[in-house]
Amino acid sequence: MFKVPPIKIGGVDEHGKYLQSDKLKREYTLTAKDFNNTFNVDLPTCYGILKRAVDKLMKTDIRVSKSDDSGFSRINVCSKAEYNKNQGFIDVKFTDDIMPYLAQVKQKFVLYNLKEIANFGSLYTTRLYELIQEFKETGWMLKSVQQLRELFIVGDKLKLYGHFKKHTFGHACQEINNNYDIGLSFEEIRQGRKVVAVKFSFKKAMVHKVINKKTGIESNVYVKPKFKPKLEKKIKEDFEKEEGG
Repeated sequence: MFKVPPIKIGGVDEHGKYLQSDKLKREYTLTAKDFNNTFNVDLPTCYGILKRAVDKLMKTDIRVSKSDDSGFSRINVCSKAEYNKNQGFIDVKFTDDIMPYLAQVKQKFVLYNLKEIANFGSLYTTRLYELIQEFKETGWMLKSVQQLRELFIVGDKLKLYGHFKKHTFGHACQEINNNYDIGLSFEEIRQGRKVVAVKFSFKKAMVHKVINKKTGIESNVYVKPKFKPKLEKKIKEDFEKEEGG
């Protein structure tokens, strides 16, 4: 799914509190130059990516489960997405219903640079990467098989555990390791012969304590695992492959 860079969404008021959904902008502009600066991809390729992004944005929705597990709703992300070929930008207008969720982006979701997931070819890989970021200080994460099924939103698909493992976290672990020097592996926890949980292990993120000279406030700065492939080449190759197909 195409995503607008998170720096363009959200914000805080004069008191440092996150803006409520009714205070957020609904319309944003993303230029080819923005994409070029973020991903270091040549401008002609950026134009093509933005053009295709319009169709992807208009087909994107999110699924939200009801708190009492009585069902779910699906919410369209955009009400309008427009591509300007001559000036190289897209205008995006979010729906009213999605705004409360955008207001929570910095409060309830794991934040990371989009460069970190640009090479992933599977949504399961992106989801697993998001999950391990929540445990980057510990170097391990334990989830039951049922929790993983819910987190990967497989529904009634992949009912056999072997198929579920192969197509979700098994493949995701391999893809993350192909991109990062992170040493991601997993161990199956069994009750008798049945696998009931999975423990993921990986290199912990290095943490540096930094003190703001103006405020004197101490904060953590995380040094994440080293990225392996060259992003620009990968994005361009994928784009050219889709255009040729």
